[in-house]
Amino acid sequence: MFPELRMRRLRSGKIRDMVRETSLSVDDLIYPVFVDETIEDVQRTTSMPGVERLPLKMVADDAKQAADLGIPALILFGIPSHKDDQGSSAWGDEDIVQKALREIKAELGKDMLVITDVCLCEYTDHGHCGMVDHETHEILNDPTLPLLGRTAVSHARAGADMVAPSGMMDGMVGAIRSALDQNNFNNVPIMSYAAKYSSAFYGPFRDVADSGCCFGDRSTYQMDPANSDEAIREVELDILEGADIVMVKPALPYLDIIHRIKHEFRMPTAAYNVSGEYAMIKAAAQNGWLDEKKVMHESLLSIKRAGADMILTYFAKDMARMLK
Repeated sequence: MFPELRMRRLRSGKIRDMVRETSLSVDDLIYPVFVDETIEDVQRTTSMPGVERLPLKMVADDAKQAADLGIPALILFGIPSHKDDQGSSAWGDEDIVQKALREIKAELGKDMLVITDVCLCEYTDHGHCGMVDHETHEILNDPTLPLLGRTAVSHARAGADMVAPSGMMDGMVGAIRSALDQNNFNNVPIMSYAAKYSSAFYGPFRDVADSGCCFGDRSTYQMDPANSDEAIREVELDILEGADIVMVKPALPYLDIIHRIKHEFRMPTAAYNVSGEYAMIKAAAQNGWLDEKKVMHESLLSIKRAGADMILTYFAKDMARMLK
């Protein structure tokens, strides 16, 4: 008891560093990249300062900048010139993500792990993550699955090191695993957005990715923010279907979910530090209310402390520079 036990003894100088329980490394970071088929120059965004849409001709250089900072992986999102009811621009060999994959791999080879987001929302004219019954406005689960499998195979063929299905369709991991295996891509792992919540924190992303819905919302297929046990069930199903890495999205409002999933399954666990989390810190910093670098570091450290093995974050480049 006090005064014999003094916790402050371990909080100064090198001792503080030696007893630190959690560390954040550049190896923990995954950098999101947006490539846009419709532009010739960089397009900046007001809702996410520092995040840009890139034309195809610049995507390899951007990836190289990330690699030079020591960032080991990026996740690629595409904005196509053509959208339709099925999202058919998602799976063509000459579509935007496939072209970007070949550009990045030609430049960097194995020096950058390239992950692709596998979803239809950026490619459909209605903005939903699956096929739609236009009479009832129901998002159709089972007809969507072969389209996701087809998209994943096209990404693997173009050079993707990993695919990341994000649509929260029931059975999506199993469908994608089967499609990859049937096309001799047995060694391409799946990082599943296994516990993706129907969150208000995605707003700025939908600006950048041009993926807003023209009707309704995504609450019939993304998770209810009130639920925790449901996340365990979702993750378990994805693991049984063949997921190699599971993800929680968003991160900061769901640290309890990250902790539960890591503790329950002992699986490689990712967390997505989403656009709204990023935008809040940026806005507060621009107004002089917060120290951006310190809050950025503290936020990402808290995600790691909760149990995440890797963090998808728009702060990836800034954090990498800071860690250097």
